[in-house]
Amino acid sequence: MKTKAWLVLASSLLALVGPAAFLGRSQETKKKELTHQISVRAISIAVTVQDRGGRYINDLTRKDFTIYENGVPCPITYFQHDFEAPVSLTVLLDVSGSMAVGNKLEESKEVLRTLLTTLLRARDEASLLIFADGEVEVAAGFSTDRTAFLAELDKVEAYGQTALNDAVAVSPEFARKGTKEKRALLLVTDGVENDSRTTPELALEIARRVDIPIYVIGYKIPRSEEYLRRHKRAPTLTPTGIIDTLERFSLATGGKPFLIDEPGAMMAAVQEIRRELSHQYILGYTSYKSEGNEYRKITVETAKKKYRVRTRAGY
Repeated sequence: MKTKAWLVLASSLLALVGPAAFLGRSQETKKKELTHQISVRAISIAVTVQDRGGRYINDLTRKDFTIYENGVPCPITYFQHDFEAPVSLTVLLDVSGSMAVGNKLEESKEVLRTLLTTLLRARDEASLLIFADGEVEVAAGFSTDRTAFLAELDKVEAYGQTALNDAVAVSPEFARKGTKEKRALLLVTDGVENDSRTTPELALEIARRVDIPIYVIGYKIPRSEEYLRRHKRAPTLTPTGIIDTLERFSLATGGKPFLIDEPGAMMAAVQEIRRELSHQYILGYTSYKSEGNEYRKITVETAKKKYRVRTRAGY
């Protein structure tokens, strides 16, 4: 499975650096001459709106929103807000050795069982990805039937090291294959990173180009510097560094981080995530941009400025 996972990452890197890097010199020259080429792309974003007290706002219409790309208003071409709309949820579960410490994996599995059997509705589909030792494995593909997911979940045991950045880089593209319009990725990890070929910055750059919000449950993040020193391969592997990385993965993609230490808090987190997915607005617009891979910042505002609006930061 390792080879397949890295093939996905290679294609993501190609999209990131652009095809010009792989062209011959004559082709590069021709490309430079086409300085006025414009690419047209349909952009879809999931938007969450809450008031200052955290209550979800559900009565907005298309005319209540304004989308900006790099500060330029973009007409909204698509609008959908359906509380009953089904969801495609991809669970990305850390099964590396550090998840065996403090019973983290077993407690995570128990909460995920409840998510699959109680919180998800019959029309919702789910898939399970697991990662450890540089591998991202599709343990169970998308299905509304929970049997395969639950069977594979029961089997998994903690082993090996953690390639968290690699997993974040490749998994959103898989999550995008969900058949429902509302799609999300749920990452469950303790945040220990010691085996990736990808930096957190590059993983985030790749992930945010896919219209999939990443909800992160950082579970029992190690607070002991001595413990982390035994696993360290990068200076960011500190309690503060782990939290910062997990928060960036979620907030930049339009998701939300939950940094918790108890099974009850994890259960409350997955309940909140499922609730939020029901309340999401799906907005679409057309992007007109010059050829190139420059970052495009997305901002969404509502007519009532007091509302808090959350969506992907850009692509």
